Amino acid sequence: MKRLILIIMILVVIGSFIYLGFYFSNITGEVVFDDAESFGDKGFVTRVIDGDTVVIKGESVRLLGIDSDERGYDCYNEAKKRMEELVLNKEIRLEKDKRDKDQYRRYLRYLFVEIGEEEINVNLQMVKEGMAIARFYEDKKYKNEILKAEIESREDERGCKWSGIN
Repeated sequence: MKRLILIIMILVVIGSFIYLGFYFSNITGEVVFDDAESFGDKGFVTRVIDGDTVVIKGESVRLLGIDSDERGYDCYNEAKKRMEELVLNKEIRLEKDKRDKDQYRRYLRYLFVEIGEEEINVNLQMVKEGMAIARFYEDKKYKNEILKAEIESREDERGCKWSGIN
């Protein structure tokens, strides 16, 4: 009888660990953030994927309202390098718009970084410098500012997007 109780207790403990493991992680073992609140509004950029995607808290974050070249295209290296200069290994503020994630499960955010006394909208800055173009779908919070920045950077032939490289 004592042996049966011991076996049941061991199974309950093991079952609890298995349940908690599935509750706190997905199949790949990464932490699951169920909603925007759990992801938070501040983070530390640990990796830059390209000119419009970074990694924060182990999660991919796609910058809203912009699009930069992917690997193998003309402006990829310049845009990635500039994004690294702006945010890599820095604490940033994140701002959500309408959607939390895209179809690739990347968080969708506007990023802000403090440079000196000023807080910079990184999404807007990348377009101002001609490292990315404006690209809007459902999320339109900074649409007017980003579209205006694209027109100005195109007219001034700023950055790799408009300087004749592409």
